[in-house]
Amino acid sequence: MDQDLPTRGNDRQIPQPIVLTSHPGNSSSAPRPVLWGAGDQKSRGPVIATPRSAGRNAIGAHSGSYSLYRALAVAAGQLDADHKPDLTNTAPAEPIGPFPQWADGGKIVSLDPWGHVPGGFAEDIAAGADVRPSIAVTKAHINMPEIGDAIRAGRLKADGEILAPNGDIRVTKIAIEPVWQLEGVARRFGIRETELRRHLFEHTGGMFPELVTRPDLKIFLPPIGGTTVYLFGDPRKLGRKETIIACRVHDECNGSDVFGSDICTCRPYLAHGVEVCVQTAQEGGVGAVVYNRKEGRALGEVTKFLVYNARKRQEGGDRADAYFQRTECVAGVQDMRFQELMPDVLHWLGISRIDRLVSMSNMKYAPIVASGIEVVERIPIPDELIPADARVEMDAKKAAGYFTDQVPDSAELGIAKGRGLDA
Repeated sequence: MDQDLPTRGNDRQIPQPIVLTSHPGNSSSAPRPVLWGAGDQKSRGPVIATPRSAGRNAIGAHSGSYSLYRALAVAAGQLDADHKPDLTNTAPAEPIGPFPQWADGGKIVSLDPWGHVPGGFAEDIAAGADVRPSIAVTKAHINMPEIGDAIRAGRLKADGEILAPNGDIRVTKIAIEPVWQLEGVARRFGIRETELRRHLFEHTGGMFPELVTRPDLKIFLPPIGGTTVYLFGDPRKLGRKETIIACRVHDECNGSDVFGSDICTCRPYLAHGVEVCVQTAQEGGVGAVVYNRKEGRALGEVTKFLVYNARKRQEGGDRADAYFQRTECVAGVQDMRFQELMPDVLHWLGISRIDRLVSMSNMKYAPIVASGIEVVERIPIPDELIPADARVEMDAKKAAGYFTDQVPDSAELGIAKGRGLDA
């Protein structure tokens, strides 16, 4: 049926066998062993996920959700399927770790602690193993208008080292791709590994048959968004008991974070978190903003906007007492962020105590503490930073258990505070 289509990409009108990787007999070599939670890099062993790579020991592919674009580039003939990246001069701009948590197989199960230092597997690479980074560490300047406002208001002062007079902030930023150790992920959710594998396979349309045919492969690189960490202050101070730590764990909200939509408190709270992190760094501590790609409570932006319409059009207007119900009616669940895996990145940073947690969320606080990290102080968003249209969200979350000293009563929750669609 494709006879009239032009020849494109890697389709050279030469029959090519389809490589099936679902059974051990199809592998060109035995998978390299991975000892998750080993105390040193060499004993742990490399994660090898490149298709058709010798010793491949992971399900999935590098680059998370972007692996699909890589496949498209190969199909379109714009990328050689056997391309190996030249990693010259890509080493971390700041050293991170190792920390004791890396040697505890239960503390970190959703990222590769050694993913930023593939050079430690030099012998494996020299022998032909295609070991690729899943973490990158670099440096940058960032600038947010809210920080300039904080300088003008006198809440922040430029020091020329961390914060410049024009509002530029020196940061270390870290990009992290998800790497799941399936046994540990299953244990974190209190389910059997076979149950986890089955549902991952079935509810992705059978995208990864190895999930159910290769129980010997324990590592999975899921095609989902990753995490970005912004560090304020000297990263070398991480892991020290005397270091004061401020932290904002933030889940993606494109509408607010990027475009300034006022229906939620996401960008104001993110900006406030950055301000607290700058203050902490100026006091000699370290601030960390952890930004997770979990748009719309991991329900996606389409679902998110459908919920917006349902909230604004419902009888009685946009009210806090129906806030979560509207989401559940559309999505079948109130929230799918499942913060059980979230503390992993904090353990990777060597954090055992957070002195200033810039979050009111009980869904974030509970797993952080349950993972063994002490939280000294929780910092709510200042009331004056809450947009008027976001009062519905804030009241609903306070009533649901968010950290606050003022829980709205049922009468308050029933008052329509969000504007209509046409307002």
